Amino acid sequence: MTFVQLIDCKTSRFDEMNRIMDRWVEKTRGRRTATHDVIGRDRSDASHFIEIVEFPSYEEAMRNSNLPETDQVFREMVALCDEMPTFVDLEVVRDEQLYTDAVRRLFDTLATAGELPPLNDLIEEGCHSHDPVNPQDTIGLDAIRREYRMWRDAFDFTFTIEDLIEQGDRVCARWTWDATHKGEFLGIPSTGRKVGMSGMTLFRFGADAKIAETWWQHDQLGLMEQLGALDELER
Repeated sequence: MTFVQLIDCKTSRFDEMNRIMDRWVEKTRGRRTATHDVIGRDRSDASHFIEIVEFPSYEEAMRNSNLPETDQVFREMVALCDEMPTFVDLEVVRDEQLYTDAVRRLFDTLATAGELPPLNDLIEEGCHSHDPVNPQDTIGLDAIRREYRMWRDAFDFTFTIEDLIEQGDRVCARWTWDATHKGEFLGIPSTGRKVGMSGMTLFRFGADAKIAETWWQHDQLGLMEQLGALDELER
């Protein structure tokens, strides 16, 4: 279970403290067990800071605390604080990654039979979609929906998300796509063939927590080969 430690301190010497943290990060490279570290400044008190450190588990946090460099940096940081910092140890009982949830919903929606929903709850009206197989970017929700409908008219398909990584306002998805060719696709009439692709999509979210930009990478050449479009060229 994920473990989070909150460190609450007051200091007027944050720049010095920051340099100490940089040294600790460098000296513990490859041995520290913390996975994420965030420091926030109180908007109402410029000397008040809260550090949020995330670990895979309480046991890993203890391993991190027992590093000699951790003990050294703690003593140096305490010396820079206006008063003794306080610690709160938290076992994480709920962890919602809202952007990744939105990406999962989009992939599920694209693969669901029936009329394609408006998608305006997931995608911004002015979204830009980048795809190396298209000569120009697809811009705007209406144009993006037309492109999605083209794929849905040509194939019955499912997505399997292999990896989903969220960082800041971006989510990267690695996926596999399995489909049956049921309708015309780029001039190729229905073949009824079972086909598949693998690919990755990077999503950028805007200020309203909707998808504002996408970058698609997928093996469309391999797909065309599976559909028989390259047979003439291979003869």
